[in-house]
Amino acid sequence: MGDEVQQLTRAFSGMGGLGVDESTMVSALAQWRKQPEKRSGFRKAFPDFFKSHSEIDRSREEFMLHLVAEFARFKNLMVLWAMHPWERDARLAHHMVHQAHPAAIVVEVACTRSADELLGARRAYQALFHHSLEEDVAYRAKDKPYCNLLVGLVSAYRYEGPRVNEDVARAEAKALGAAVKRAGGVAGKLVADDEVVRILTTRSKAHLVETFKYYKEIHGRRIEEDLARKDDTLLEAVLCLAAPVKYFSQVMEAGLRDGADNHAKDALTRVAVTRSDADMDDIRAAYQDQFGAKLEDVVAAKAHGHYRDALLSLVGAAGK
Repeated sequence: MGDEVQQLTRAFSGMGGLGVDESTMVSALAQWRKQPEKRSGFRKAFPDFFKSHSEIDRSREEFMLHLVAEFARFKNLMVLWAMHPWERDARLAHHMVHQAHPAAIVVEVACTRSADELLGARRAYQALFHHSLEEDVAYRAKDKPYCNLLVGLVSAYRYEGPRVNEDVARAEAKALGAAVKRAGGVAGKLVADDEVVRILTTRSKAHLVETFKYYKEIHGRRIEEDLARKDDTLLEAVLCLAAPVKYFSQVMEAGLRDGADNHAKDALTRVAVTRSDADMDDIRAAYQDQFGAKLEDVVAAKAHGHYRDALLSLVGAAGK
């Protein structure tokens, strides 16, 4: 009985990671049938999630909520995977707009998709929810300093060719530096700056890459270094526009950390599904460069059960 209890305890306590070990749990259902003393032993061996209360071992409320979330992780991944990309992006954006999810979801959709993919998501949003994405973002974020930035990002239809006016890129690098100085340490001031919003919401990605290159030449620092101390949403937009692979590898690392919250874990699922067919090979390489480990090895160590297997398949490591 001791080994069996330990195995099941590990299957449940693994929920500190991602997903659950379904096979061990199903095995316990069969092996422990008509043996309530084994379940009692399991509960006593798991004091973090069960506490003695009168004559019963009562489940802690946070355990129940955690259990529901972790069992749902594989289901949610498969639902996202099965959707058309435009519908998926529309529903992801709707979660941010209506369910208090992080603004990073909308930033990702607006800044890492092609012009036609973003337009498709906007059309899907209208068909699904009978509003435009732009009007919902504008209304729901109206009291946030990043409102104009988000509206501009989701409304954009960017030029996707290679041509860049180097003189304009250099001038706008200077303008961004001036905006950083104007903002000083005032929270929310930089992300609401009209010139910053204009540059980030209208220029092509190729143009922005050159602008950020000139920013470093002129100001002696990468723009991310200046933004990291000022505004998360602005930093996310800059990374998604000019260095999406780096951004996505960081999101996946955050979701795989011990103690990651539900938003970070959901983001891990989101990135695995949405980038699997796009740039996951590059994300794996960026992850190893930044964090000194193979993404697939960390997934295998931190995730559990069917969710782990699905993640490994999406990151392209299955069978390697």
